This record gives sequence, structure tokens and C-alpha cells, in this order.
Amino acid sequence: MKIWLDGGLQDGETARVSVFDHGLTVGDGVFETVKAMHGETFALTRHLDRLTRSARGLGLPDPDQDEIRRACAAVLEADPMPLGRLRITYTGGHGPLGSDRGDRGPTLVVALGGTTRRADSTAVVTVPWTRNERGALTGLKTTSYAENVVALARAHEQGATEALFGNTAGRLCEGTGSNVFVVLDGEIHTPPVASGCLAGITRELTVEWTGAGETDLPLDVLERADEVFLTSTLRDVQAVHRVDDRELPGAPGPVTAKAMRIFAERAADDLDP
Repeated sequence: MKIWLDGGLQDGETARVSVFDHGLTVGDGVFETVKAMHGETFALTRHLDRLTRSARGLGLPDPDQDEIRRACAAVLEADPMPLGRLRITYTGGHGPLGSDRGDRGPTLVVALGGTTRRADSTAVVTVPWTRNERGALTGLKTTSYAENVVALARAHEQGATEALFGNTAGRLCEGTGSNVFVVLDGEIHTPPVASGCLAGITRELTVEWTGAGETDLPLDVLERADEVFLTSTLRDVQAVHRVDDRELPGAPGPVTAKAMRIFAERAADDLDP
């Protein structure tokens, strides 16, 4: 396995990042996960633009997008696979043990791991913790991911693959690594970015391609929605057949199935929409 680390390819087994890297010590970093199919990336431009927005939100220098494109191409060429998870990580770099940053510049890592196609439907649970829609990191895809790790572990304990959060106002927000959509009376809705959710790339494309509305929704909409589905880089559009103890028989329902079909067709037509 080859990874890109600070300017070139290195062996995955021997590549090392400093134990003083701010991404490790204080979670001072941002990242993107990009779907790769047979050596080709999907929606890379949108992912790189979001990476830049996240970096600016943390006060990091703008990442060199040309270098990242070269890094992605090199890693994919070194380890081609049918379906992969391409991870771009960009941190504050070597720094002191406290919150102050060092002056050696950022760290860039690009790595690739294999994955498999997701199931057509899945189970989700809601969790008692909230997203802070007014926090300093709201809307940024940062490496400060421990809250998601805890929530996802709760989901797995309950036989689900995703955990859904409300925000501090009791509104539906997002999953640990996905956006959530609901179908009400045949219309598709998803929480607005103002809810505190990440502006997901797959979410953005789904809204554009299906005409879904961005709607402020109460968390209990999950108890009455006709259909529920998730979107993310590796899920694409995935139906939900259970929310907590509520079964949604027949998932994917007709509206979700249409959204799944539209996304698959449009994505196949353009790898960098």
C-alpha cells in the first residue's frame, strides 16, 4: 500500500507523521473522503473546494489543490481497486502540545482503502446527544471526530449502521457521517445547513438532481415520515428500513427508489459534476 505524505509516495507500513502533529494532539485538521472507482475519483472538485472552506474555517493555509490532485492520482495508480475510499487529511502540522500552532506548515496525507457497495437499505438510531448549530466548527469537516465515534458505536450496539443527531433546538440535523432526507406526502426534504449539518457533497447533488427541499424539521419527523434515506460519499443514496424501533416496510419506497436511480444515472454520466 502506498500513501502520499508531504510531497511524495511512501510505503503505508513505514510512513510516519510526527507524534506532535496538531491533527493528533488537538484534532487541528480537516479531511475529505472521496469515492474512487477503478482508479477514477467522483466529484473531486467539489470535495477539494469543501476541503479549502474547512481549512479556512480553522484558519489553516489554503491547501494546494494541484498537489492534492497529483497525490490522488499517484495513490490510485499505485493501488488500483474496483471501489475505494480515498482519504485526504490536511492538518495544522507539527506543533506544541497545547492549542497554539507551530510554524512548520501543514501536513498532507492521501491514503486509499478498499470498500464494498452499500446495501440498498439500512437501520438507523437516534442518539441523545446534540449537534451545536452555533459552534466554532459547525459546517466544517474536521478531524475532531470523537463525538461521531461514540455515536456510531451506540448505533452498532443496536444493530444499526448510522446514528442521527438533533441539534440544540430539537430539530433534525444529520448522521455521524451522512445527511438525512425524509419523504412527506411524496415530497423530499432535508435539514438546511443552518441546522448545523455538514454541507455534504452527495447531499448537495441529491438536492440539485431531485429538487428536494431544504426544510427546518423537528426531530420527531422521523416518527411519521413516509420514507427516510441517507446520503454520503460511500452510501450514495441509501434507504432506511428502521428508525429506532419503527419499521419502514418496503424500503426503499417509491420516492427513495427514484432518487437512488436518478443519482446513479447522473453520477455515471459525469464523474466530476
